[in-house]
Amino acid sequence: MKSGSPGLERTLGRVKRNGGLYLLLLPAFVLTLLFAYKPMYGVLIAFKDYSPALGISGSPWAGFKHFEKFFNSYQFSTTIKNTIVISLYSIATFPIPIVLALMVNQMRPNRFRRFFQTVSYMPHFISTVVMVGLMLILLSPSTGLVGNLSKLFGAEAPDLIGSAAWFSSLYVWSDVWQHVGWDSIIFIAALSTVDPSLYEAATVDGASRWHKIRYIDLPMLMPTAITLLILRVGGLLGVGFEKVYLMQNDLNITASEILSTYIYKIGLLSSQYSFSSAVNLFNTVINFLLLILVNQISKKYSENSLW
Repeated sequence: MKSGSPGLERTLGRVKRNGGLYLLLLPAFVLTLLFAYKPMYGVLIAFKDYSPALGISGSPWAGFKHFEKFFNSYQFSTTIKNTIVISLYSIATFPIPIVLALMVNQMRPNRFRRFFQTVSYMPHFISTVVMVGLMLILLSPSTGLVGNLSKLFGAEAPDLIGSAAWFSSLYVWSDVWQHVGWDSIIFIAALSTVDPSLYEAATVDGASRWHKIRYIDLPMLMPTAITLLILRVGGLLGVGFEKVYLMQNDLNITASEILSTYIYKIGLLSSQYSFSSAVNLFNTVINFLLLILVNQISKKYSENSLW
């Protein structure tokens, strides 16, 4: 009898030799299968007129009816525009953690540097609810810091939280303040791997601090930065729900209604399960296609890509 293929035999041999490692991997594999892949069966709801009484398999097929309903609704252009505006605004702030990491890397390793890093990390651990609560208190036109400063100078206090024009700026810059220190950690870690002899050689050659940043630090950061940027762009329509929903009110709804808040309202509050599933599936597919597109562009014009 002919023996099995050499490739299969080599694979089985590796499994036997590394059986302990595969055993350690098994729980993670099972959890991923149960909580990431098995729930994908529920995607069928988007193509059906789902009824909880009939279940997923018993509900009648609707085809692309719910997708057409969303594309033809007046909320389609509003939610897409608001989501893209906030996402692109957030992506525009992507270099800020890199700049912070470069600043920290230029500091001498002393108490001030440790204190500076600790202070920049701390806002990351503030919960979203507390963060939005602080914003509401500080920006209140009647009792907040902005209101009191306006009264001090005899001016009328602006209602920033209730302003649609200010919503995206408040969302993005409060997010930058809260997470810039934490996001810089990965870049600081990348800079810590730079060989000190490169800096010494650059100093001997008469390089200034700016030249060291430009020709040593930035090239070391590029692979990490490109990978994170690809992931960020891949989630272009995936603006977080919680913070937007907490900041949302009747006055700024024209700028704050994004895909995730719209899905929540029509899905859980209005019980339109199939329609909300169709909108969410559309969101997921677009993000997936963007991730592939940006990765291919990066792969074509640079040596860095996700795969």
